[in-house]
Parts: sequence; structure tokens; C-alpha cells
Amino acid sequence: MSADVTVPSGRVIGYGRAINEALAEEMRRDDRVWMMGQDIGRMGGVFGVTRGLQDEFGSMRVRDTAINETFIVGGAAGAALAGTIPVVELQFADFLFTAADEIFHKLAKWRYMHGGQFTMPVVVRLPTGVVGGAGAEHSQSLETIAMHVPGLKVAVPASPADAKGLLKSAIRDPNPVLFFEHKGLYRVKGPVSDSPEDLVPFGVARVARQGTSMTVVATGLMVDRVLEAAEQLAPRGIELEVIDPRTLVPLDIDTVVGSVEKTHRLMIVHEASRTAGFGAEIAAQVQERAFFALDAPVWRVCGTDTPLPQDPDLEQACIPSTDEIVTAALALAAI
Repeated sequence: MSADVTVPSGRVIGYGRAINEALAEEMRRDDRVWMMGQDIGRMGGVFGVTRGLQDEFGSMRVRDTAINETFIVGGAAGAALAGTIPVVELQFADFLFTAADEIFHKLAKWRYMHGGQFTMPVVVRLPTGVVGGAGAEHSQSLETIAMHVPGLKVAVPASPADAKGLLKSAIRDPNPVLFFEHKGLYRVKGPVSDSPEDLVPFGVARVARQGTSMTVVATGLMVDRVLEAAEQLAPRGIELEVIDPRTLVPLDIDTVVGSVEKTHRLMIVHEASRTAGFGAEIAAQVQERAFFALDAPVWRVCGTDTPLPQDPDLEQACIPSTDEIVTAALALAAI
């Protein structure tokens, strides 16, 4: 049994192409939207996601910068105060630490510290996750750190349709958004709406698969692995209900709680390190709101608490595999 209540109709394109289309459409719609980042112009970005945009919009609206994340995000903050809508790219999400003061203090707090006198419509695009052995400083999943600082919104798209729809929502949002796009999904294809006005709202989870045996919450690359696990478990009588939150801030906890009240079991799967990951936050919120609906403890299947190795095989050993998800689901179902 499976159902996806939100599969759009439209062309089948890649996740990276969907992000490119979202950027182009929003820049055509509103000339206040512009971009900045290292190699995003002539090169089209380190992953090719912004390819062709400088040709259409020129070097004033698609601006290459030096290797200086502090300048990129700080400049975006100043440009937002001046009335523009910057979309900036840090080549790897890990580099948010380099621009930490600008992200966690200025973007997140200035609107509140100044009594709401201005808005801060900045989108920071953050290629995240493991792919191809990029090493410990280029492969982390840091979305939980972004969740911890009030004032920031956090998006984690798992499909081409959501990558496009959520990015368009992020650009139109007057608040700062950290947009974690998984590097391992850039070439994954799926149906994407033709309409430039089809947006995916923040704070509305996607039920990627309906089931009755347990609820599984997953984000990013892990959504497809959980869906693969669900197909393997179905012949054994275990039906996973798979929920992709889409955004972690705001978090659609109501949909998760509603699902747990139906299935009575909850497992959370994420690529980020286990300790203090967002799985712990979701587990705590569900136990606060639906403790008596649970027939078993909340389980987590997560990345290891280790620096990520550069060897591609060892790298994969540090994040949940489909087999590990199947094994964990069988164990949880047996409680």
C-alpha cells in the first residue's frame, strides 16, 4: 500500500534543474531578486545548479565573489536592508560556520532587535550531505544547528517538486531562510509543475507514503531510502507511513502526531549525527503530545557521531542505509 497525496503533474526534471528554474522564475518575476556567491556566475556553481543564469540576467544580478563567506552573507544582510532580495550560495553547508556571525546573529536577530522596523528577506542556499567522498569539512548535515537559533527558517527539500516549490516560497518570504539542498539529489528526477505560481508552503509536511504499522519521519536523501525500505517491508505485513516534514522550521508536528495516533509507533531517520540531531527534538515533541498513543519507545536511525571519512564507501557506512532502516523497522514492529 502506498500513496502520495502531493505528487504534482508536469515535466520530469532533475532536482538541480528544478532549483535553477525556481531561481530564474523568481528573478523574472521580481527585479529585486539577485544572487551572489563563489563561482555561481560564469561557472554556474560548483555543482552546475546556477548554470545559464548569468547569461540571462547579467553579472550585476548574478554576481561572482571571492572565497569569503563572511562577505557573502554579510553583504546580503546589508543588501536586504536596502530593499533587495538576495539569494546567496555557500558552496558547502559546512561553510555556514565561517559566516556564523552573519547568519546566526545578523540575519536571525536584527529584525527583532530593531523592533521589526525592517525585514530580512535573505535566502542562503546550502548544498548539504555526503556525496562522493568530499570529506569531513564538506559533507556534514547541519540543519539541527540552524533549527536551534530563533529567527531562522529551515527548509530541507527531498524531491525536485519540493526543491522548486520551497525555494520559490523561501525567496518570497520576508524572513531569512537557510535552504539545505542535498548534493546527492541534484541528479534525481521527478515531476515538477509547469506553473511559475505553484509554491510549496512552509510548515506543511508531505505524507510520502501511507501506512498503518508505524510512522517514519525522514528528510532529504533519507526519504527515498525509507521509501525503498517500505517496499521491502510491505510483503512482510509491515506498512510504513512515511512523512517528509519539508521544513524543520516551521515544523509541521501536527501531521506527525496525527500519524502516530494512527500507527502507535514512531521512528525518525536522518543523515545528521545522532546526538542532539533533530530526531531528538521530534521525539520529545511527540512524547509531550502523544505519549499515551505510543505502544513502543520512539526510535532513531541516524548518522554516526564521527567526522565523515573521505573514502566514499566508509562515508556511506556513516549514514543510514536502506538495510539498516529495514532492520530497525522490523525490531520496532516486534515490540
